[in-house]
Amino acid sequence: MSTYRYHYPVRLSKEQRRWLETMVHTSRTSTKQYLVARVLLMSDQSQGQPEATDGQIAEALSISRRTVIRIKQRFVQGNLQVALTGSFPRERPERRCLDGKGEAHLIHLACSQAPDGRQRWTLELLANQMVRLEYVEHISPETVRKTLKKNELKPWLKKSWCFPKEADGNFVYHMEDVLDVYCQPYDPAVPRICMDEMGKNLVKDKYPPEPAKPGQVTREDYTYEKEGRANLFIAYEPLAGKRCLKVTEHRTKQDWALFMREVLEEQYPEASKVVVVLDNLNTHTHASFYEVFPPAQAKALIDRLEIHYTPKHASWLNIAEIELSVLARQGLAHNIATIEELCRQVETWQAHRNQRVGTVNWQFRTADARIKLKRLYPVQQPDGL
Repeated sequence: MSTYRYHYPVRLSKEQRRWLETMVHTSRTSTKQYLVARVLLMSDQSQGQPEATDGQIAEALSISRRTVIRIKQRFVQGNLQVALTGSFPRERPERRCLDGKGEAHLIHLACSQAPDGRQRWTLELLANQMVRLEYVEHISPETVRKTLKKNELKPWLKKSWCFPKEADGNFVYHMEDVLDVYCQPYDPAVPRICMDEMGKNLVKDKYPPEPAKPGQVTREDYTYEKEGRANLFIAYEPLAGKRCLKVTEHRTKQDWALFMREVLEEQYPEASKVVVVLDNLNTHTHASFYEVFPPAQAKALIDRLEIHYTPKHASWLNIAEIELSVLARQGLAHNIATIEELCRQVETWQAHRNQRVGTVNWQFRTADARIKLKRLYPVQQPDGL
């Protein structure tokens, strides 16, 4: 028989004993942790009671004496957590693969142009390039990731901006002009609408998709056939939750002028003035009316419009763009083959949204712009004003 020469006295604090007793009486405790808790409670010498021998504990719990000794050893040489988990925390000396100079090389590399044939840097590319340039002898992609994360770099991502690079008086003028329109209260006599447009590719599935069924998601073939392209106009009144959409084959000046006449004469026939916020496109001009209608009719339509253009590179200021984004996600995310089908989809979505009176709570104001976009103003506001 083998003998065990080591003795590990267990002395539990009141808090440790109370915690272990709770574990013993909780059904959520795992079998392994239940046995550890029972061994430590039966071995506790802090209560002034005779200590049960290792053999007695092993027999009572139907485990080996060696297991009892190991549990007590982990508690005495480690702590209660070590005894419950069954392993000591590993202490590995941290060996830095990159020093300060190496990190600087990696950051410079990550911010540089990706090699020919690759659109952007990846972790593996950066690791291989660091070795090839002899900055380090060896480095793993995981070390590259941690270093870039520490320096808040993600070379595989990119973000587009919609602001001028330098101070631009024309930009801030149009921005504040649009923001002033959004600050005005609702007035049914003077509707304030946002107008925008978007293209939609007409695509037909080459093979019909298979609908979802229990145990299987919807499946569709990746091949498709192009059927042309259509255009969608939208006139959206945010404060009233009202929108009007029209599908056209093209997006010419004539198409825009015809759509705006429809908005004025059918949607707001009683309004003497309609305020419109729209993007600064070459088709969105007063001159477009004269290319479609007789001079008297064109002038009458123009007199009812008060146009406010968003700045160039700032279509985010047009609330209608938000509504088109909702339409694209909710109603146009699937393949649509014909203009007739597109019209039905758009009309159904429009009726549903108008019935729900979906509105937009615009929060960005001129005062916010003068703080958050301060760098865009050619002349800064004096302090204290």
